[in-house]
This record gives sequence, structure tokens and C-alpha cells, in this order.
Amino acid sequence: MGERCCAAVVRVLVLQAAWALSGGQVRYSVPEEAKAGTVVGRLAQDLGLEAGEAEARRLRLVAPGRRASVEVSGASGALLVSSRLDREELCGKSAPCALRLEVLLERPLRVFHVQLEVTDINDNAPVFPAARKNLSMAESSVPGSRFPLQGASDADIGPNAQLTYALSPSEYFSLDLQKSNERNIEPELVLTKSLDRETIPVHHLVLTASDGGRPSLTGTMELVISVLDANDNAPQFNQSVYKVQLLESAGVGTLVTRVNATDMDEGINSEVTYTVTNFLPTSGKDVISINPNTGEIHLTAALDFEEVSVFDFRIEAKDKGTPPLSGHCKVVLEVLDVNDNAPEVWVTSLSVPVPEDASLGTVVALLSVFDRDSGENGRVRCWVWPASPFGLEATFAGSYSLVLREALDRERVSEYEVEVRAEDGGAPALRASRGLRVPVSDVNDNAPLFAQAVYTVLARENNAAGAELARLWARDPDEAANGRVSYSVWDGGVGGGGAAGSSSGVGWRPASSYVSVDAESGRLWALQPLDYEELQVLQFEVRAVDAGEPPLSGNATVQLFVLDENDNAPALLPPAGSAAEAGGVAAAESALSLSGAGSESGTLWAWAAWGAPAGQVVAKIRAVDADSGYNAWLRYELWEPRGKGPFRVGLYSGEVSTARALDEADGPRQRLLIVVRDHGEPARSATATLSVSLLEAAEAALAAGSSSSSSLSAVSRSAAGVELGAGAASAATNVWLVVAICAVSSLFLLAVVLYGASRWAPRAAVLSAPGPTTLVCASEVGSWSYSQRHSRSLCVADGAAKSDLMVFSPNFPPPPPAPAAKDTQPEPSALLDTVSATALSCHGACKAAEQRTVSLQAQERVRVGGSAPVRRRARL
Repeated sequence: MGERCCAAVVRVLVLQAAWALSGGQVRYSVPEEAKAGTVVGRLAQDLGLEAGEAEARRLRLVAPGRRASVEVSGASGALLVSSRLDREELCGKSAPCALRLEVLLERPLRVFHVQLEVTDINDNAPVFPAARKNLSMAESSVPGSRFPLQGASDADIGPNAQLTYALSPSEYFSLDLQKSNERNIEPELVLTKSLDRETIPVHHLVLTASDGGRPSLTGTMELVISVLDANDNAPQFNQSVYKVQLLESAGVGTLVTRVNATDMDEGINSEVTYTVTNFLPTSGKDVISINPNTGEIHLTAALDFEEVSVFDFRIEAKDKGTPPLSGHCKVVLEVLDVNDNAPEVWVTSLSVPVPEDASLGTVVALLSVFDRDSGENGRVRCWVWPASPFGLEATFAGSYSLVLREALDRERVSEYEVEVRAEDGGAPALRASRGLRVPVSDVNDNAPLFAQAVYTVLARENNAAGAELARLWARDPDEAANGRVSYSVWDGGVGGGGAAGSSSGVGWRPASSYVSVDAESGRLWALQPLDYEELQVLQFEVRAVDAGEPPLSGNATVQLFVLDENDNAPALLPPAGSAAEAGGVAAAESALSLSGAGSESGTLWAWAAWGAPAGQVVAKIRAVDADSGYNAWLRYELWEPRGKGPFRVGLYSGEVSTARALDEADGPRQRLLIVVRDHGEPARSATATLSVSLLEAAEAALAAGSSSSSSLSAVSRSAAGVELGAGAASAATNVWLVVAICAVSSLFLLAVVLYGASRWAPRAAVLSAPGPTTLVCASEVGSWSYSQRHSRSLCVADGAAKSDLMVFSPNFPPPPPAPAAKDTQPEPSALLDTVSATALSCHGACKAAEQRTVSLQAQERVRVGGSAPVRRRARL
């Protein structure tokens, strides 16, 4: 027992050593197609197992992934063929064909690898793809023509798959074997003699393939060669080049042309198909298509002359012969331009703004104009709209310059909207335009201009210092600094020995001492209060200067008229013929006149005779007002006594006359308080007291004579005076008036002596008081009032003309007519008639003097509003 165990151990060790030396793998070989049950090898013995051990340890075969076709006998441990072995099925063309098997042995578990190689036998004959091959050959095929044939295939490998070919005998064909590689041979049929379809229309040949096995196996294929009619005529086009012109506006589907090719053969050899083989440019393949049967070429896409103007196509006409023959022609498609592109205008350079003093020919912009069309369609005409002040100049083809053709004026047009228009020469013409905005920059080419050349400014006197008189405005159409205007008083003044508009004798004073102008706003304002009595008209110039380089200026004349305010009360004048006459009116005023509302003057004396009828002038109150217009228009009112007294005062003449016939009941003396008012707002007034003594007629005549003589001696009696007439006269007229008064006085004294007993009193008395004899022309219809301070005298001693004349026409009833008693005695009214005649002479002299001075009064125009009387030139 121990010996047996030792023997087994030794045997196992020997087997393990042998297994290790053999690489651990048992190899067997079996031919394919071996019958089932064929012993491949004694596996158990080769693995070193004893009899019965293979079954005891469950020796079995594992063939992963495929059917093994072999098995292990459990009893003997031999490896047997269990099913058909087909090498071609198992391995295909792979060589060698080896199957890898795994053998399991349990207790202990062991794995053994077994490799079974299946060897090839010549069991497959060569096989052609088809048993019959039909070939067509033209009878015109030349000897030597080769026709490749598809060879046979053999599923075996090695020598069993090496094929050889043989062709059945034929005088027209032979077989040529071409070795494509070491194992493959390709047979080719070679024409050895020209064919004649009429002799042998069909040739039948047999191609035999033999393998290299033992015994050799063969395969055959029948070759049926049909001799076809010779296609010896290729299609011919009737034109080698087709030239076609087509408008680029042609629509898709338009027929381009029709090509035609003919074949002289008959039958199928004459049937032709057309194809386009070449496109130039390549984009042409999308442009056209050809009908393969008719040869008609149609557009398949739109044409664009600007992209491609010419297309070249190669047309092939192929017949249906075998082999087919072909002919070729060329189609040249010329695309004709259509005016489908409007001109394009581009601004390449723009120089703005343009100075308004730019010279003619200045280039404002550079433009590029082009049209993608050609010929007349691409010939572009350009112009500028509106036509002025710019124009176009062509520099070179397609390039233009926008230049200045006319002078610019920014003040007239500050910006131009210019449109450059382009039109091509197509029919119809296409147009395009490009708008340009050309601003004009300012230069200082405009001087400030006042709205008026002469400004007439009315200002009331006694205005506050700094009061605004007017606003002057000068327009400068330039902009920015060129249009910024500053104002200043430039020239003018008053004075200098009786300058126009001034009544004072002061020296010349510049206008800048009276007024000033704001440099920015042009506001004219007074530097001091104005006094109409000192200054009536101030004429000066205001200059407006802009801030440009160089600065420009403009002037305007300002005539400032000072309007009178009622700031002067009426002043009473001394009686006519007083001693103050020699010293002038000014001396009389300083001595006797009263001013201011409610002021009280000295008493004036007058005489009236008992029985004087109503309307008898007793005295005349003389007063002047330094103002003018309504402010100097005086009215006289009897303040005391009120009610129905014996006397009345002329509203505007100042004449004191009897309101009714005087009688003794009126007393010996009447005291009258007379108020002199002007028409100003508020009104100013002065008062005069008149004492009227009532005397007998003889006493009144003596008093009148005494008054006349005292007037000749020029002795002043009181501070107030009485005036016998109305108006003003010259010194020469006063002399004649004195002579007339003396003559009348003499006649009156003579009448008193002759009619001393008469009860009739004289109708008028000439009252005189010491003072200057300044005559004022008067009448029943009104009075002429004057202002000595303002040169308002109508008649003066030196004959100088007055500056203006105020005419008043009050509407009061005339005095009643005198009673008819003057035929019994000379009435004192004759004296008044004489005085009236003298006054008329004075009026004529004054009128002549005024007519001589009309031309000197052109600058004084003062209008007083409302219903006030209007100052007129001395044309009465």
C-alpha cells in the first residue's frame, strides 16, 4: 500500500514536470469532415490519469463561446469527434484553424488547456459568381481589346484554393491571366480577331477554373458574347459654339437656348442624351439646367450682370450605343445689363461749418458717385438742389467736389439743407440723393442797427433821478460776441449861448450830464430831474457797438422832449405903462407879481363913473404862467364879492367890466378879489385885489386924465396893474399907443368942458399905473397868453420873434350893445375904439413877426392831450 502511494506521487510529479515542459497545453490535430466517434486523442492518458481516475474526478470538456464538435469519453478519457467538423464554417479562410478547449478535473480542481487544429481537405470546388456571363462587344472592337472577367472563388485554403483557368477553344478570343497578387489571378478575355456580327452574331465560350487539390476540383462559367452593331458615329452638334444674350431681368424658367446633336447611326446608336459637363464659373451650375432628351436649356436662378456677365457651359451629347460615343459643344451665355441699380452717393469728406465770408470756389465736401450698372445705365449725372449757393465740380470719374458758387450771408440763411441728386442714363432712369447739412458760421459783417434812426422821447419835467425814459434797442443779426451790443451816449448837448432847446443862458452842457444809457439793456434813464423851463429839447446820439473783431457800430439820434408839468403858479404883471416898463418885464415881475395858490397881491386901483352901462370895461388883469399849454392857459374868476355884484371878470380875457348899470346904491367903492387859475392838474392860482372907486362922470374924467399923464411920466404906483387891451406889441407900437392915448385924452377933456353938466358917464376909462408898458393884443373872442421865461412874447421891443403862440377861444357871450346916447356927446368908447384899432395894428405887426420866425421853429413840437388848445405856429 505504501509502495502504491509512492508510485502515484511519483507519477503525478512526472506528469506535472512533463506538463510544465510542454507549456501546460495538449495539442491535437484532426482533418475536417472526420466522422463522428473518431478518436482525436487519449486525453486522460496524456494528462497522466490512471484508468478510472478520469471518471472518478469527473474529467470533462469546456468549450466557451462556441460549439466544440468534440467531446471527452467519460469511461476511457479519450477525446472524440461528436459532430461534423467543417473548417470553412469554423474558420473561413483563416489558417491554421485551431480550436481552444478547456478540460476540468475535480478533486482537486484542475484546469487543462487543449488545442485542437482542424486541417483542410479539398472538399470545395471553384465557384463563379454566375453560371452565365453575357457580354456585348461592338463589331468594331479592334483585336487586342481586353475585357476583364470576374474570376471564381474557392472556399478552401492553401493549395486547395489555388486556381487555374482555361477557355474553350476559339479563333476570336483568348484568355490572359493577370496576377493581381500572390494568391489571386484575374482572367481577361482578349480579342484576337476582328468580329463580324454578320458572320457570327453570338459567341459561346466556356471558362473553366481548377484548384490545386488532389484530386483537383473544377468550376465552369458560360460566356455569351453578343456582337453588336458598330457604333462608329459619334453625335455631332450643328454648332460648335452657341452664343446667347439674355437680359439680367429674365425670370426663372426662361428658355436660354436649345442645342441639337445628330448621330448618323441607326437605332439606339442614334439616340442622344444631353448633359452639362463643365461650368465656368462654377456658380453657373445653379443658373441653368438642360433637358437630357430635348437639349433645351432653362434658367434655374436669377441672373445678375453686376456679379457675372458671361457664363461658359460645356454640353455633352452622348448616344446610347455600346460603347456610347459623345460629342461636345460650348454655350456662351452673355448677360445683358438692365438698369436695375440706382446710383449711390457717398460723402467722403465734409468741411463744416462754412464761414459766411468764405471765398467763391471753397470746397465744402467731397463726394463719390457710382452706379453698378454699365454703359448708359451706369453713366451718372449729378447736380445740387437747390441750385444756389453751392455747385458740383467733377474732379475725376465718379468723384465730385461741392464748392461755393455764391456769397453766403449767415444772417439771411444760417444753415443750408443741400441735396446732391444723381440720375443714371437708363430707361427709365433711376435716381438717388444724399442730403447734407451745411451750417454757416458767423463773421462780424453787420453793424448794429437801431430800429429807428431818430427816437422821439417824451419826458415829464421834475422826474426822479434814475427814472427810465425809454428803451433803445439795436439789432445786430450776427451771433455770439459778434451780435452782443453795448450802448453809450456818444454826442449831443445843450447851452453854449442859446443852444436849441434851452432857454437859459448857461454854457454848453453835454447830454451825458442829463441822461445815461445802460450798456447792456439800452435803458435810457435820467441822471437828474429835468426842468421844462430850463430845457425843452435835448438832442444827442446813442452809439451801439458790437463785440466782434473789429467792432462795428451804429448810431441813432434821440430827441428828448421835456413835457411841461404844472409846477409854476400864475404871476400877475404890473399895470401897463408903469415905470417898470423901462426896466423890463423881469423887474416888473420881481416888484409886483404874485405867485402860488391863494397868495395875496397888492391892491390895484380903478375908477368907474356912476351910470356906466353894463359891459363897460373898467380894468384888465394881466397875468402870465411860466408853464406852457394847459398849464399856462389862464382863467379869471371873481372870488369876492359873490353873487350878483355890479362887476364881472372875463373868464379868459381878465377884463373887469360892469355887469349892470352902476348907481349910487353900489356905494363909493367896490373891492374885488380876483383869482387867476391855470388849467393844470392840480391847478395853481394867484389872487389880485382890485379897488374900484365909483365917481361922478367929471371926477372920473379927471382921474382918467391924471392916469394918462402919470403914465407918460412912468411913475409906478402899486405892485399890480390894469391893462386896457389884449395881446403883446413891439416897442414902436407902444409909442404910437401913447400918442393915441394922449390924443384921446385931449378930446375927452374937451368933451368934459362942453358937456360938463351932462349926467352921462364915460363908457371906458384908461387906467394906468407905474410899470412897464408891455402890450398884449386882445379881442372879444379870446386872449393870447405868453410866458416871458419861455420866450412866449408876441411883440417885444427889439423886434425878436416869439418861439410859439398859444391861441385860446373861450365861448362867452359878447357884451351888450351901448345905449343910443352917443350922438349927443363924444363917448369915451371912442378911446376904446382907438385902442382897438391900435391893437389891430399891433396884431398885424405881431403876425408879420411871427411869419418871419416860422422857419426857426421846426424842432419844437409839443402836443397837449385832451381838449386843451393846441400850440400852433404863428399863422393866425
